[in-house]
Amino acid sequence: MPDTRKNKDYNPYNCPVTHCMNKIGGKWKILIIYAVSKNVNRFGKLQKVLPLMSKQMLVNQLRELEVDNILDRHIFAEMPPRVEYQLTERGKSLIPVIKIMQEWGVKDLEMDSALAS
Repeated sequence: MPDTRKNKDYNPYNCPVTHCMNKIGGKWKILIIYAVSKNVNRFGKLQKVLPLMSKQMLVNQLRELEVDNILDRHIFAEMPPRVEYQLTERGKSLIPVIKIMQEWGVKDLEMDSALAS
């Protein structure tokens, strides 16, 4: 599968944070990874849990995550054909990072709420 992403590997100083953001940054990838980790592993299910994401954007993000070896795509030889996604070992290694982001987000939402009161 050809890699057609724009500026995907921009990292002039070989920064590890920039490298990570090149792989999982953006509005949707973390949410897709988290959903697949919770067994939301079919295209239609992903569309339901991410209703604000366009179909084309979902296709593009899934392809990029597959190219980056974060997701595996399994095609089942059935009629009609069925496709499921699952996290690779590399993808599973992101779950602790996502959990820490989630914990930070909960605390920050609480702080924002307290400041607004």
